[in-house]
Amino acid sequence: MSSPPLVSPVSHPHDLPVLDWTHRLTQLGPRFFTHLQPTPVAAPRWAARNEALRVELGWPNALFDDEHLQAFAGNALMVGSQPLATVYSGHQFGQWAGQLGDGRAIWLGEAASAQGPQEIQLKGAGRTPYSRGGDGRAVLRSSIREYLCSEAMHGLGIPTTRALCLVASPEPVRRETMESAAVVARVAPSFLRFGHFEHFSAQGDMDSLRLLADHAIAHHLPECRERAVLWQGNMYAALLDEVQERTAKLLAKWQAVGFCHGVMNTDNMSLLGLTIDYGPFQFLDGFDPGHICNHSDHQGRYAYGRQPNVAYWNLYCLAQALASLIDDQEMTLQVLEGYKTLFPRYLGDAMRAKLGLVGDLAPEFEREADWTLVEDLMQLMAAEKVDFTVFWRQLSQAVVVQSTAVALTDAGWSGVTDLVLDRPRLLKWLSLYTERAGQNNFAAMGQQMLRSNPKFVLRNHLAEIAIRQAQAGDFSEIDTLYNLLKSPFDEHPGMQAYADLPPDWAGQLEISCSS
Repeated sequence: MSSPPLVSPVSHPHDLPVLDWTHRLTQLGPRFFTHLQPTPVAAPRWAARNEALRVELGWPNALFDDEHLQAFAGNALMVGSQPLATVYSGHQFGQWAGQLGDGRAIWLGEAASAQGPQEIQLKGAGRTPYSRGGDGRAVLRSSIREYLCSEAMHGLGIPTTRALCLVASPEPVRRETMESAAVVARVAPSFLRFGHFEHFSAQGDMDSLRLLADHAIAHHLPECRERAVLWQGNMYAALLDEVQERTAKLLAKWQAVGFCHGVMNTDNMSLLGLTIDYGPFQFLDGFDPGHICNHSDHQGRYAYGRQPNVAYWNLYCLAQALASLIDDQEMTLQVLEGYKTLFPRYLGDAMRAKLGLVGDLAPEFEREADWTLVEDLMQLMAAEKVDFTVFWRQLSQAVVVQSTAVALTDAGWSGVTDLVLDRPRLLKWLSLYTERAGQNNFAAMGQQMLRSNPKFVLRNHLAEIAIRQAQAGDFSEIDTLYNLLKSPFDEHPGMQAYADLPPDWAGQLEISCSS
């Protein structure tokens, strides 16, 4: 027997449901989705509740009471929700995969919030028509990683889907081994992907393709209306242009913090330029442009250094899907060219900010010289696989304590020079760097750098410790990490161990698509 709809715990029967729902996506019609019910899960319990996000969205306390636990587990429905799964297609590891779709994510609807309508999905809430033989479940291990990394990325200022709460269950789920189930409630203004457009284009269904594009522009990307002026009024060229710029900004932010997504298939690319689908992700430990974080990526297609080019390839696939709507091949290619200009600029700005070279310190004519400085440093770091996060943070702190009269032999630089073996090479670079900074206020520069270079990131071994404790029934480490990662640029006295170099065993962790 299915569970009854969940009514909010209120004192008067005429009160409104806890969330105020709308369902603009359902107005597109049945070609875009399948209505279905979540599959109940055994003995759910709260593993984590994101109170800060709930407050940020203006949603009530009642959302996290025990009655709503059943709704977030998929065992009951909140009044006003309309669960469904959407259909999309896509390219996976560079090959056309055909029809895909929400295989384990069930869309509940759009809820009004202080930040506008927010779509809510339950990831791991059971099989859908698009599960392709899968069980539709998520395991506790991967769900903890998604919950924490969603909020870590937000703390870093990187566009992302958000994680509202995490529900754990003892229900067994088989992956490489037998594991336990979990459901993540994730939130975003829209979960539309490149693959949604590829699906209808591949089917030759131009009416649905146009309907979807118009929906995206009207409800999620209204900036396209102004941008269309640049493209002779062509709204669909403007749509592609908006998406390519958002994607360029996103990839620059990823690269600047050493984030590896791990599986940048076109169905994992957000139309809104959000980081979406946290699977085999990793923040770099030792800096290695060729690092492959996905154990399933045998060819290294999604290695860290290849991510920007893969994003362009994915945009090209989106452009092919939109080509019939744009109806101007030369214009379509011209739009795509924007990425080749914008990404280097956004990455250059991000990397120069990591060096404190912002504002008056980085006038336009010095951008190229600044980028040479960045490249020289990155080559030095790559040669020895210097820890990415620790190096940048140590450099920031070293700059803070320097005066404008800098002696590279000062003990203040030891936190940086102790990280490398080729000390003469680093000292040569530091000499060029301090010469570039000139007589500017090093303390102010350093403070800027501390706001650009995080002390804490979600390293794999930190997530693994939280996972192992949670599998033993202790969810406290999830909250500890969450509280660090939501403000990763702060010092957090007493928590230095979470910012230290990773232990030796961290290098043995293997993260695959099932993660």
